[in-house]
Amino acid sequence: MWLLFAFLGPVCWAVSVHIDKYLIDRYFPDSDTAVLMLFTALASALVLPFIWWFEPGVLAPSLKAIAVMTASGVMFIASMLFYLRAIQSEEASVVAPMFQLTTIFSFLLAWAMLHETLSLQSAAGAALILGGVLFVSLDADFSFKSLKPKLVLGMVACTFILALANVIFKFYAVKDDFWTTTFWSFAGEGLFGLVLLARGRIRRQFVQMIRIHPGALLGVNGANELINLGGGISVRYATMLAPVALVSAVASTTTLFVVALGTALSFLAPRLSREDISRAGLIRKAIAAVIVTAGVALTQH
Repeated sequence: MWLLFAFLGPVCWAVSVHIDKYLIDRYFPDSDTAVLMLFTALASALVLPFIWWFEPGVLAPSLKAIAVMTASGVMFIASMLFYLRAIQSEEASVVAPMFQLTTIFSFLLAWAMLHETLSLQSAAGAALILGGVLFVSLDADFSFKSLKPKLVLGMVACTFILALANVIFKFYAVKDDFWTTTFWSFAGEGLFGLVLLARGRIRRQFVQMIRIHPGALLGVNGANELINLGGGISVRYATMLAPVALVSAVASTTTLFVVALGTALSFLAPRLSREDISRAGLIRKAIAAVIVTAGVALTQH
């Protein structure tokens, strides 16, 4: 069951990556990507009343627990800010592979904070999944695209903060309640949005973007935030059922889905994506898919 929820996340996020890239390239080429994060923060804040209605006990935890759970939400959305700034300057297929660092950080933090360990077979499966995802990220000459130090450092910060947020989430979700922890995490994301909105430059850009492109931004980005929200809740729920590092390894297949979706778009709508659809490129992606499938199979035994 955990595998279904763990895979739902990367599928949703892969779709979201391409939507993010479309929105940034078309509407935010020279704008601060923090403006786009306001949509994410607002979407999280809008969900809060529904969670409260569904689970009235969300106010039960201690103030200390609420503060830490809220901080995990702030960290999550802060990590996404690093991601958006990276994707603003590079192709989605270049940025997405660096998310694999999340698995490494998740394993180390979960071992240190939650005392989680993986069986040898599960660790081998996670390694195969990571290997397959990295393999599909290779160029035609089997080398990685040149990476800028600033991009790498930004994604290291992004993945470490994201891994820490996920481990903190599981710690309190197990201790208190999944929906209670989700509520306060989303409250943290909404709080982060209020801080961004308080900055005059970002607020002016936000208002200007809505005024110029109201339909496209509210419609497309609204749908995108629902997709993101569904993926995030699914992966967070999966961490309740399996070790964080294992779920993180499965979630790292986002890159594979990003490439697969990009390849499909290259055939069907070339103006929206330009993935390698040569014979060699397609073979490389097929091999990567087989490696990832073998890794997933190992984690289930």
